[in-house]
Amino acid sequence: MTADPFILWLDQDGAPGNALLGGKFANLAEMMAAGFAVPAGFGVTTAAYRHFMSRTGLETEAARVRQAAKSTDLSKIKELTADLVKGIQSAALPGDLEEAVRSNYAALEEKTGRDGVPVAVRSSGESEDLAGASFAGQYDTYLWISGTEAVLRDMRGCWASMFGEAVLSYRHEGADAATVADAAICVGIQQMVEARAAGVMFTLDPLNGDRSKIVMEGCWGLGEGVVKGDVTPDRFTIDKVTFEIIKKDAAAQPEEYRFDPATGAVALLPVEPERRDAVCITDAEALELARLAKHIEERRGGAQDIEWAVDEKGAISVLQVRPETVWSQRQNKGQMSKAKSPIDHVLQRLSGVRVATTPSWEDKP
Repeated sequence: MTADPFILWLDQDGAPGNALLGGKFANLAEMMAAGFAVPAGFGVTTAAYRHFMSRTGLETEAARVRQAAKSTDLSKIKELTADLVKGIQSAALPGDLEEAVRSNYAALEEKTGRDGVPVAVRSSGESEDLAGASFAGQYDTYLWISGTEAVLRDMRGCWASMFGEAVLSYRHEGADAATVADAAICVGIQQMVEARAAGVMFTLDPLNGDRSKIVMEGCWGLGEGVVKGDVTPDRFTIDKVTFEIIKKDAAAQPEEYRFDPATGAVALLPVEPERRDAVCITDAEALELARLAKHIEERRGGAQDIEWAVDEKGAISVLQVRPETVWSQRQNKGQMSKAKSPIDHVLQRLSGVRVATTPSWEDKP
């Protein structure tokens, strides 16, 4: 029997929907196979994670931590997981796994024509971004990472985030996190989009669930401003049938997330005065995004929550696709999922209602 691969590229046969890629990257592979513009990349699969944990002996400690977390006071979660997290971050990588990551990052450099190509190192849990998933947005992601050593470091960070406070202290609909958490995680290595603007869009109105509307929010620079909820975004409401812009709300944006060469990291930096009061995308781009959202919804057979980016040349990229879960999971009493998602921030901005969430990677720029 052939062993499961350590690496799967998004454009590889067998990648779309493959559980080895976790929910987030399996969805992106599906989008790429369907012809949507998804940045190039590969997944360090759940099989690679399990191989690392087995070869280092850390799987036994992981099982102990999961079991203990079920009855541990939330204030002591960090203490409980400290040794395991340290082990994940420092234990020697199996040689075959390290070589697989190194050689495939080199292949991505060659494919993109860029030495040290900047990438997003993204967690993709087994149940993350699936319909009804409770752990969407709970794991870590690292942006604008360049070079093999940094990729290997942050791959470990994604693995370790399975046992971070945000995940193991999370309580979802009466169940403890140690019971419902993923058993393994994929780490996606994906070329960064040098975004002029980015954001999220929903193929329904997140305030009232109206399926005849598409609502999108965008900001200058990387989409962290919208995803984290700390930049007031521009907002478009578009009719899904006629593709008319029903409403457009512009917001002053004095800051944006972008790569800072001085620090070598993504940071919240000032926006030039001439852009601060300008809408971050044109009406034509908003309508193109809306058509894209409708096509994705039609393909996937249900309301979607989509992250997007537009580069300096106006090219649109799909960064993340997941089923909308707030309205689909809302009970008769109006209870919303507690998973942190961009839709939570939209609901809060539109209605003024505070949505209960837990910390996640978006809180770690």
